[in-house]
Amino acid sequence: MWQRSVCVGLLALALGYLCVLGPELPPAALRQLSASLLGTLRRARSLEARTVAAWQAAIVRPARGWARVAVGVNACVDVVLSGVKLLEALGLEPSDDGKNHAVLTSGQDLREAFAHFMERGAAAERFFSDAEAFQDIAQTASEHPAAQLYVGGNAALIGQKLATNPDLKVLLCGPVGPKLHELLDDNVVVPPESMQERDEFHLILEYQAGEQWGQVRAPTANRFIFSHDLSNGALNMLEVFVSSLDEFQPDLVVLSGLHMMEGQSKEMRQRRLMEAVASISDIPTDIPIHLELASMTDQDFMSNIMHQQVFPLVNSIGLNEQELLFLTQAASGPHASLASWSGIPDVGVVSDILFWILKEHGRTAERASDLTRIHFHTLAYHILVTVDGHWGNQAAAVAAGARAAGTQACATDTIDTSKVFLKAPLEFVTSHTEAPSKISLNPDEPVVRWHREGISFHFTPVLVCKDPVRTVGLGDAISAEGLLYSEVYPQ
Repeated sequence: MWQRSVCVGLLALALGYLCVLGPELPPAALRQLSASLLGTLRRARSLEARTVAAWQAAIVRPARGWARVAVGVNACVDVVLSGVKLLEALGLEPSDDGKNHAVLTSGQDLREAFAHFMERGAAAERFFSDAEAFQDIAQTASEHPAAQLYVGGNAALIGQKLATNPDLKVLLCGPVGPKLHELLDDNVVVPPESMQERDEFHLILEYQAGEQWGQVRAPTANRFIFSHDLSNGALNMLEVFVSSLDEFQPDLVVLSGLHMMEGQSKEMRQRRLMEAVASISDIPTDIPIHLELASMTDQDFMSNIMHQQVFPLVNSIGLNEQELLFLTQAASGPHASLASWSGIPDVGVVSDILFWILKEHGRTAERASDLTRIHFHTLAYHILVTVDGHWGNQAAAVAAGARAAGTQACATDTIDTSKVFLKAPLEFVTSHTEAPSKISLNPDEPVVRWHREGISFHFTPVLVCKDPVRTVGLGDAISAEGLLYSEVYPQ
């Protein structure tokens, strides 16, 4: 760091001499020397500072923004605390042999699943089937001195993020109890039919990079979420949400919560999914719909969401690296044999899967699907993928989403370059299934664009927070910010 400061000082001194000697130098020589020194001075800044400066220039508002956004249908109160502290408070010993449970039935399942995902630094969300045991755990968590209560649920978090824009009117429909209603921004409108007497609580167990629990050490900061949430699990507010759209008249609909149905029986889940498809079909086709995905474990259910007309009914999808890999595994897509990511997800692999989703389920000349946009986010970078001719301002949108990741994780209004670092690969290939392009990342132009058969890719790195304050809701904030800067073209 001190070497860079010395370099900057010497360059500034050199520029000062140029100003003194300027009258004695030929104009062409003066211009060449000035440009060379200024270029060197710019490169002497940190990669992070250069990235932030370039984002500032790239992030511009769309020509036609949203005025009214309706968001539904999962909402709850998040109880956020250290996972290790809660497990210690519950008297659960460290698990040296983690195990991935699709559904949690006991404290033993909880300790094994938490260890499994903490060891991988991966986010996950699970249903806790024992109502009484969950209430005991929830009470211990909410009364813990380190616990914090926040707005929770993908829909409520996206609505809360969008509501920070004073020019935007936001409707939130979901199971809203008294505590959640108290926590919501004043700019969020909640239909009376959406209110209920009791809140749904979700427990968010966070861990920091390098944190240790027994023999388990977290490679990165992340969180493990679990709940016994029946209202959201049955999508109780979906029909209320769709019926409220006539009066609210939104420009954009954001839908989430389908993953909450995993806690239901297979028969109930199948029936409710078909009812959800019917309800979503009732939304006027001129209103774009964004679907936010979340952690899932049942491949059949994921396959049903893809194939039973959910994907073709929505215009946009938001998802992270775990959801993307699970999706291609569930549908035998490209790279489906990959069991898990090793470190930072390979950009070429991610690009292949995103391309396949839009080619198989997106709009084409032969297919009447509405799906034309995917916002992929992972810790180190984001990619926005769009079918050409349907979305605008996507360079600004992907940069805005990445900027939101840096500010929210560090709990700062603007990115503090001393608190973040560039973790994205500085070189990568754009595909592993076709002749790839090799790209070198330039922090002065951090939004990289490439094309593939009528589909555009916008990539940008993320400035990762060194000491994250809160990781929960990060993906929702990213998707909300990306949507805020996106423009849909009338068809």
